[in-house]
Amino acid sequence: MTKWLEKTLGEVTSFMKKGIPPKYTVEESEKTIRVLNQKCNRNFEISYSESRLHDCEKKIVPADKMLRAGDVLINSTGIGTAGRVAQVVEVKGPTTIDGHMILLRPSEELNPIYYGYAVKAFQSQIEGLAEGSTGQTEINRMRLQDEVIIKYPKDKLVQENIGRFLSNIDDKIKTNTEINKNLEEQVSVLYQSWFEDFEITNGVCPENWSYQELSTIADIASGKRPPVKSDNCNEKTPISIVGAASVMGFTSEANHTDKILVTGRVGTHGVVQRFNTPCWTSDNTLVITSPYYEFTNQILHRIDYSAMNRGSTQPLITQGDMKKVVVLVPDENTLAKFEEFAGSLMLKWEANNKENVKLASLRDTLLPKLMSGELDASNLDL
Repeated sequence: MTKWLEKTLGEVTSFMKKGIPPKYTVEESEKTIRVLNQKCNRNFEISYSESRLHDCEKKIVPADKMLRAGDVLINSTGIGTAGRVAQVVEVKGPTTIDGHMILLRPSEELNPIYYGYAVKAFQSQIEGLAEGSTGQTEINRMRLQDEVIIKYPKDKLVQENIGRFLSNIDDKIKTNTEINKNLEEQVSVLYQSWFEDFEITNGVCPENWSYQELSTIADIASGKRPPVKSDNCNEKTPISIVGAASVMGFTSEANHTDKILVTGRVGTHGVVQRFNTPCWTSDNTLVITSPYYEFTNQILHRIDYSAMNRGSTQPLITQGDMKKVVVLVPDENTLAKFEEFAGSLMLKWEANNKENVKLASLRDTLLPKLMSGELDASNLDL
């Protein structure tokens, strides 16, 4: 039986420091490096899409604050963001972090991948270490080091086994996500070919195609405030609450069980979400249903939402404005063919998405049990 040890996070961490105050620039050169910030850390993953450029001529970055594969990052400030944990899997060129993130590296006792998942397992507790007044909350690093207790098998081969098992699940999720991006691109190219470049009609828009308001092919309604809201998915609140850009919590019942498209009404605009399972669409969303689901989905991805914004301090799009969006509608036969071709591609998308939900649930269920020794890791099926 593997012997398990228990130490504070500080005792199993060889390096823990905040990032740099960057000197930002907009032009990339040999003297610039990437800087990650809070927005780059979501859903236990690091994304470079929100990263910025730091000018090394104006400020030299210490070598120990240059990121390496396996580094663990924690958002250190901000309401709703402080405490988020992610591990750097791949460093895409020279990269550092700004002062709103904390960089951690394990001691020699721990396998780096195991260490990353061990810290992720305590994200909820770490989020609770944020202190300060409204708008100025920050993770207390002394409490982070002393109050988070890490359990680990003494045998590093067992640590490696556990880390590899969990990373295999995440790798499968990433593979499915990349496949889905490709499927989305294929459908988008198909739409452009047929309805923007008119390649199926010799480059000419047919006379029996017409410009109509979106409301002629789709029903548009607003979401509602959920009866209850929880941060956790459990027996009492098993239904996802859909916000303007993502799932924002869980509730006790669904207000939609049909196949819907959801986009933001208040706040974030331009994010289009697909749902084919029971969910609750919140009051900051617009809900779109249509017999021409895939065609409508492509239209929603091409709308200029900024032109419809009625809000000043709080962005707002009304049902009425969305219904009046003018779109090119082909004849029913062409619409049906597009739905058939696009639908066949997106069926695979749906299957991959469902598998990802199950895999993420499996990972999140097993994570605390594997990190505590409750499950025997010696016989894991990799």
